Amino acid sequence: MRRYLPIVGLLGPSGALILVFIMVPIALTLWLSVHQWSTQTGFDTASFVGLRNFEDLFGPTSVGRDFRRAFVNTAVYSGLSIAIILPLSVLFGLLVYQTRVRGGEVLRTILFSTYMVPSIAVALVWSKLYSPTEGPFNQMLGWIGIGPQSWLSSPDTALQSLVYLNVWQQVGYFTVLIVAGLTQIPEVVYDAAKVDGANPWQTFWRITLPLLKRALLFSAVICLINAVQVFEPVVLITQGGPVGSTNVLTFHIRRVGIERAQGGLGSAMAVMLLLTLVVTVVALFALARRTNDE
Repeated sequence: MRRYLPIVGLLGPSGALILVFIMVPIALTLWLSVHQWSTQTGFDTASFVGLRNFEDLFGPTSVGRDFRRAFVNTAVYSGLSIAIILPLSVLFGLLVYQTRVRGGEVLRTILFSTYMVPSIAVALVWSKLYSPTEGPFNQMLGWIGIGPQSWLSSPDTALQSLVYLNVWQQVGYFTVLIVAGLTQIPEVVYDAAKVDGANPWQTFWRITLPLLKRALLFSAVICLINAVQVFEPVVLITQGGPVGSTNVLTFHIRRVGIERAQGGLGSAMAVMLLLTLVVTVVALFALARRTNDE
């Protein structure tokens, strides 16, 4: 028994923090999701309602419609973020990793520095960049003969505009992950490809990309987790508008659970978000394992 004491001593503090700040809130959220409870009262006022909260989320009422709209917005935001960030991170990773290209270390520093900027500051700065009148983006478009864009004021472009903000902030971090994956590829593999007469394009598709699968899988999972947690840009810039086009789940849960004081209903939404995220991540790992087996 004594030999386990050092392990308990090392893992105990972190395990206690995980228990208090992660496991207990998750358990409390699960409990509240099957209760009707107002956040303006104590937990003792919660009344058990079974699966009624979940039935409301998928019902024909305004509660269900708003939830499904927020769910779709979150899915679109996450999908677009992953679809843009991963290819860009591979491109920038290859540029940074090339020893023959000067300035690789400077480029890596610049890319990663965007991830270190607080999200609140990024949201405030980009709100000015998207300004329809004095915003730099519309001014630069005017230089090439393109008229001003509505960006955040149109339901057709508001969500995509937030995606671009997220890409700018996140791509540097994932570039570092891709560079880490590139360093794990043995140089002898590339030497063998050169001997066989493979050109750079063939080398990328037949060697680099397949051997980056683990790094790309990890990046996709982290990118997905980061995307579904988007909150600051929505709160500071769009407030879920216009016409609910940027009303993502995290913002909607906060609006329902805190502003409207419907704690049980908000907890049910949080549970659905957690379950969807877990199922998606498991599906990604299963797909990756199946691809490796084939």
